Amino acid sequence: MNARRLLRAIDQASYWSGKAAAWLIVALTFVVSIEVFKRYILNAPTAWIFDFNNMLYGTLFMMCGAYTLAAAGHVRADFVYIYMKPRGQAGLDLALYCLFFVPGILGLIYAGYDYAALSWRIGEHSTVTAEGPPVYHFKTVIPLAGALVMLQGLAEIVRCIECLRTGAWPPRLEDVEEIDVIDTQLAHSEYVDEESRRAAMESAHAIDEAARHRTVVDEAVVDEARRKDS
Repeated sequence: MNARRLLRAIDQASYWSGKAAAWLIVALTFVVSIEVFKRYILNAPTAWIFDFNNMLYGTLFMMCGAYTLAAAGHVRADFVYIYMKPRGQAGLDLALYCLFFVPGILGLIYAGYDYAALSWRIGEHSTVTAEGPPVYHFKTVIPLAGALVMLQGLAEIVRCIECLRTGAWPPRLEDVEEIDVIDTQLAHSEYVDEESRRAAMESAHAIDEAARHRTVVDEAVVDEARRKDS
């Protein structure tokens, strides 16, 4: 299996785990709606619902970490990175992954495993309320989510190495984003002509690229990288 296929396989695993976890927002919305109805209409609030809501939201938040990393959606606060060439970006990313990401996520997995194992041994329940729900299932999510993020992080390290070798970032899996929604809305609008739509989309793409802190790679560099791969 070459590097591109490995990256695609890991990206797909992260994408599907994130998309599966995203359905928890439906469950969370349903639970909150039912509780609002019971609390304010029936005057019969559920004591443990606050804990349950936190568990659902926490699981959603943690399980989508690998997906966000695969989509390069995590926030950057580097005002130098955006002006660097792809090889410079890859070198900086690789150093930061090795120095901070890998030790940090390994620590999360190790500590999270002990945390979850102890919770299972004692049959831990929430102590916030008298009828607190069990929390050992929720704590198991910590090492599981950490393992998924670590797997995607290893893919990102491979992606950095590939970029250092070829001078271009390997492609990522495409997914529906807000910019696609904008494009669809503009395409069906009766009040926007083609030239205005094109200008709006170019501006949206520029903002999206700046937000992701990815410089635009020259077509010549991309073509050269493709020739080397072939």
